[in-house]
Amino acid sequence: MVEALSERAVKKSELLQAVKREIGRIVVGQEKLIERLLVALLCNGHVLIEGVPGLAKTLSVTTLSRTIRAGFRRIQFTPDLLPADLTGTLVFNQKTGEFVPKRGPIFTNIILADEINRAPAKVQSALLEAMQERQVTIGDSTHLLDDPFMVLATQNPIEQEGTYPLPEAQTDRFMLKLKVTYPTKGEELEILRRMARNHPDLDVSEVMGPEDIRELRVFVDAIYMDPKIEEYIVNLVDASRSPESWNLPIRNLIQYGASPRATIYLTLTAKAHALLHGRSYVTPLDVKSMAVDVLRHRIIVSYEAEAEGKTSEELIGQILDSVEVP
Repeated sequence: MVEALSERAVKKSELLQAVKREIGRIVVGQEKLIERLLVALLCNGHVLIEGVPGLAKTLSVTTLSRTIRAGFRRIQFTPDLLPADLTGTLVFNQKTGEFVPKRGPIFTNIILADEINRAPAKVQSALLEAMQERQVTIGDSTHLLDDPFMVLATQNPIEQEGTYPLPEAQTDRFMLKLKVTYPTKGEELEILRRMARNHPDLDVSEVMGPEDIRELRVFVDAIYMDPKIEEYIVNLVDASRSPESWNLPIRNLIQYGASPRATIYLTLTAKAHALLHGRSYVTPLDVKSMAVDVLRHRIIVSYEAEAEGKTSEELIGQILDSVEVP
């Protein structure tokens, strides 16, 4: 039974590695970003990607969507965008004398919300029902969204001009928050050779479709997690709420610890990370690998921490160092 599960995990992983290779034909470097996008896809979650302009955030998402046989829409968020521009609205039909719903671009499989923090809060909040409930209300009617449905949002850092901070209630809907950094010199040289032309080659092949994604998600649930690792995940989240119980001198640096949603997402993403690496069981390394991306936007630092220049990533690092690994 265990051997059969392991063999299936290796085969499923091969399909995911084929997607990674196809994306790698277009996107140079950013392996962690691509891997995290696949993890979120396996977990039916949404991703918030942060980084300065020009770091292939949009290119990575569009390339991923083209390797999957599924619907894709890109929405450029701007200060004058309205909620109805996302979800749709009621349109009067002169022939019937009735109002009929006109569906917006959110009715697809993968949504790229490009520069999400350039739109005001009322537009950002319009995504909440869709992201959490997988449905949209237009007038008096509720419309279910397609399956799979995934929001991949990009944003520039808050200190950039013309941006609005995302509401905390919305950032919590994102399973992962990723931070994209500059490429290495070697990677940038490869980017120059591939992309510094008027017509760069951006062709990719479709590797899998919606049915494959649904099968992979079922298999993620079957990945084995030892009770000791389950307890380890709970301990990590608890340390963010009660650091003094773990001899961590950071109580004054954390305003709010992680919620139970963090526990659920850390469990799911650890399983998906294991599958991505061809294993049918979760190791503590899977949990550690996903912890920062799951927790960075769920641990709210205090004013004192901001004054000291402390970030949530630094506090998560201290928690990972202090909580005993099984």
